[in-house]
Amino acid sequence: MKYLPILLAFFCIACGGDYLPKPKGFNRIDLPVVAYQVLPDTFPYSFEYSKNAQLLRDSSWISERYWINLYYPEMKAAIQITYKPVTDSIVREYLSDSYKLTSQHNVKAYAIEESIIELPNGLFASFTELEGEVPTQAQFHVSDSTDHFLRGALYFRTATKNDSLSPVINYLKNDILHLLTTLEWRE
Repeated sequence: MKYLPILLAFFCIACGGDYLPKPKGFNRIDLPVVAYQVLPDTFPYSFEYSKNAQLLRDSSWISERYWINLYYPEMKAAIQITYKPVTDSIVREYLSDSYKLTSQHNVKAYAIEESIIELPNGLFASFTELEGEVPTQAQFHVSDSTDHFLRGALYFRTATKNDSLSPVINYLKNDILHLLTTLEWRE
């Protein structure tokens, strides 16, 4: 009993002070080395894509033979590529569909920025960056308006918030830009 006041004093001093929670941390993301390879020649288009990506058939491969996914297993991300041959004046319909698909993200996006990029082959590509908790952070389309139309979108297969994925998103946007600058049509 005679040690009770000392014990109480000890607990009061030991438990005192302000408690500050630790700030939330971000996962460490080690990005792979940038290296590219050429798409196989079985497609009506050609471009260089990352050696870190797996070339996969799109789920609609039977009806749409030239639709592919560039899947990044380490990042749980995919760039979905769709291709349509242009016949008559149907390119307007493809462009309209592309813009509609992008505008559907207006609900969650707090910024949508479109850039028109002149490619080394003389074509122009539309590259759209979306910010916010949207399912796709980048979309693009390019056409020669007479024979070919190519569209792509970046998707993640993870529940991680986009602010945590920022380095990966930027890495993949650079891969998309490289894809566009190396794009060539095959006849």
